[in-house]
Amino acid sequence: MLKVKKPLVKLWQLLLVFISGIVCVVATHYDAFLYHQPVGEVVQVLHSKTTTVQDEYQNTDQQTKQQLRLRVLNGSYRGHYFTVSNTYTRSGALDVPYHRHQQVMMSIERVKGKPTAAISNPKRDTSVVFTLWLAITLTLLFMRFSGVMALLSIGINALLFYAAICWDLHWNGANVLMIFGSLAVLFAIMTLTLVLGFHKATIIALTATLGGTFLALLIGTGIMNITHEKNIYFEAMAYVTQLPRPLFRAEILLGSLGAVMDIIMDMVATLTQVCHEQPNLSHRQIFITARHIGQSIMGPLINVLFMIFIGSTLPMAILYLQNGNSIAYTFHFVMSLGIVQSLISGIGITLAVLLTEILASWLMGKKVNTDVNH
Repeated sequence: MLKVKKPLVKLWQLLLVFISGIVCVVATHYDAFLYHQPVGEVVQVLHSKTTTVQDEYQNTDQQTKQQLRLRVLNGSYRGHYFTVSNTYTRSGALDVPYHRHQQVMMSIERVKGKPTAAISNPKRDTSVVFTLWLAITLTLLFMRFSGVMALLSIGINALLFYAAICWDLHWNGANVLMIFGSLAVLFAIMTLTLVLGFHKATIIALTATLGGTFLALLIGTGIMNITHEKNIYFEAMAYVTQLPRPLFRAEILLGSLGAVMDIIMDMVATLTQVCHEQPNLSHRQIFITARHIGQSIMGPLINVLFMIFIGSTLPMAILYLQNGNSIAYTFHFVMSLGIVQSLISGIGITLAVLLTEILASWLMGKKVNTDVNH
């Protein structure tokens, strides 16, 4: 007799998810009354004119000027109408076009006794909430309890990160490495404990993650000190209001932690499953198995880190090159710090894999009995 498998997701669960998504979208569309800043809706695009502009480097772009009719949705000016202008370019580097029925954040000031309005930026809460709802829903539907633990770890880590930033601002950057070093330890403990549980594998993952991350930072710092930080331009860090060197090391620490934790969790989860299926593996067999797992994951992950770095710096690199800067200058001020961070993260991954191999073979393997019975 054939057994009928239960569906992964029940119909009422899908219906509940669908209804909750509609509620989120509708609620954020009509939440203007919750904002202190004026919120407006574009009721009409009165006029738009497009012209071609060119800069001193012969870069051309299409520039469009809009005349928009806005209706205020909240505050003391609720129900009032304003006509504002907006200029946007085809490239969209620093501006966006607006269309009918789109909601925007506004600023309203009185000039010579007459209220004057301007658009600050688009109102994006609907898109943000919908994306967040979709991510949480998919996680809970397909991962169930593991998804709950993952989301819980993200929430706790976000609160810890916010607390660390507040503490750093309070001390005005005086203890950056101490603050974010402690944060890295808390990140690792909370994430690994909530995702993996209280097991022997968690001890292996935690030790390898923290060991690989801090050893990589130590090696990277030592190399930078030996080379006197040649060709490393800390002034290229954007929006830095504190000492750039310790802040860059804190950035390396947190970035490396994420990459190292990724590969270590994969290795530990796979080794746990292998030991569950074959509980009598020796120390040497566990070490060889861990080495093969690490070798198969390490290369792709390092390439993923490099591609993430390239993707994050590509727009700025193109902008620098388009404005007459040389490749060397662009590399120094756009890509050099990212390359350093990627290399140190790669060192951390390699060291963490080695530590996992050693710890797993020691804690998970069985002692082989060499006695021969006659």
